[in-house]
Amino acid sequence: MIEWLADNAWVVWIGIAVLLAIVEMMSLDLIFLMFALGALTAAVVSGLGGPLWLALLVFAAVGTGLLYFARPPMVARLHRGPTLTTGHHNLVGRTAVVSEAVDTFRGRVELAGEVWSARTESGDPLAPGVEVVVTRIDGATAVVAER
Repeated sequence: MIEWLADNAWVVWIGIAVLLAIVEMMSLDLIFLMFALGALTAAVVSGLGGPLWLALLVFAAVGTGLLYFARPPMVARLHRGPTLTTGHHNLVGRTAVVSEAVDTFRGRVELAGEVWSARTESGDPLAPGVEVVVTRIDGATAVVAER
């Protein structure tokens, strides 16, 4: 058995690559994937008749090189995209309807199916029934402006 493994070291490297790929599927950090690719290159070196020390060197060099040079752009690409606004931040820019007169200090608007306390920054009073846009949320108060 040992003789067969020594003559077919590329099979051992393929097995190591498969194990590292399985661990990568559980972690999803793209770290073990880089070393799985290093193991595949070591399998190629062993398959072409290279000595064990060269296969180990290629495994370490390729795995480490991919970890430092290929992984960062891959992670950045995976995390790129629009961010999801949650909480009160997603109310900014939405339309509301004044339910009680709104001025600089007090008032109420219906916003996203809920009644919110509201105020204006401009000081212009807004009558009930007027459509307004939410410019920001200040604590539990919607700061609004006329559309």
